[in-house]
Amino acid sequence: MAEVENALMGNGPIIKAKDVRVFYGEKQALQDVSIDFAKNQVTSLIGPSGCGKSTFLRCINRMNDLVDIARVEGEILIENHDIYAKDVDVVALRAHVGMVFQKPNPFPKSIYDNVAYGPRIHGTSQSKDELDHIVETSLKRAGLWNEVSDRLDQPGNGLSGGQQQRLCIARTIAIEPKVLLMDEPCSALDPIATAIVEELIDELSERFTIIIVTHSMQQAARVSQKTAFFHLGNLVEHGDTDQIFTNPKDERTENYITGRIG
Repeated sequence: MAEVENALMGNGPIIKAKDVRVFYGEKQALQDVSIDFAKNQVTSLIGPSGCGKSTFLRCINRMNDLVDIARVEGEILIENHDIYAKDVDVVALRAHVGMVFQKPNPFPKSIYDNVAYGPRIHGTSQSKDELDHIVETSLKRAGLWNEVSDRLDQPGNGLSGGQQQRLCIARTIAIEPKVLLMDEPCSALDPIATAIVEELIDELSERFTIIIVTHSMQQAARVSQKTAFFHLGNLVEHGDTDQIFTNPKDERTENYITGRIG
């Protein structure tokens, strides 16, 4: 994985997907998806339920490997290194490509230990002082430090839903991934917590490449520079968010945005 780590420092698209196909047993869930992702941009994946957007997201950190009947074909490159090559260490890959899930899932540990978990496992901190700094920095980046700094030893699952999701973001970014995947990260949150996370996404994009699956077109319009529309397992259209929402090239995209399909 040193090659991936070195390559991530280069220029050009950080991710290139070419002709990606996903099968669950005999059923094909994704059909020949090809798309590039630029560094430090937010890209939203939109489309009706079951259209393949989350399936594609999970290809990027090989989460589909955990599904026995799943099979992935095609090519996904992180700076020209094939992440499906036989010599790829999947654990190391997921350190570079972090993921935040739909439902907040803090570990049954203290707030401190939730954030410290990754740096401990991956050996990225050499001392307690360094670990303290990583935890504080990550919580600050996740917009949570001021709310929890005086109770770091309390359980992470005792926080509110929105705070738990920000804790999960802090946990994910503590190991400094280059790519941050978010699978409907606000769908379980109230409007105020959603607004906080959306503002956070904008701030985090200065450091991370973010790909977010969202069921909310309004959210996609607010947080992303690029948008990709999926329908029935196909990537229908991909481009600047403003263009996708105001002047889509494909009739299916227009029908989805205007509510004629969904």
